[in-house]
Amino acid sequence: MKRELSVTAPGEREIRMVRDFEAPRQRVFDCYFKPNLVRRWMMGPEGWTFAVCEIDLRVGGSYRYVLKGPDGAELAWGGVYREVVVPERVVSLEKYDQDWTGGETRGTVEFYEKAGRTTVTTTLLYSSREARDGALKTRMAEGLAMGFDRLEALLDEGKE
Repeated sequence: MKRELSVTAPGEREIRMVRDFEAPRQRVFDCYFKPNLVRRWMMGPEGWTFAVCEIDLRVGGSYRYVLKGPDGAELAWGGVYREVVVPERVVSLEKYDQDWTGGETRGTVEFYEKAGRTTVTTTLLYSSREARDGALKTRMAEGLAMGFDRLEALLDEGKE
């Protein structure tokens, strides 16, 4: 059963995205933070690939992602982890190389498990309302929904 991605704007500078997965929390968490698994689902629309996927998951550690599009386009960003509570919550500051968001964005990803199902809630806090509104006008939600469908398939691998 395909699950829907919920995207809301609960505050002046926030975007909140919520999606459920039929998998234990630790397994979903691993898919978010182990590079070999991240590379299999987080690349956005069809035809995009990971050129760089580096993750040092610890407070003060950093991450770096570079995606390449079929037309040669590049989307690159990175950041620093500010809070890491495995497998419950990760808070990071991120910034895109092209800096279309007007500065750092604070990202919080929370993983809640109930009866073998995990709900992932991602909250992005932008530097301004204009930056948040700009993000809402992009294809971010569409790309993320595609990625989450790939994540669902990855989580289904090996299930009986």
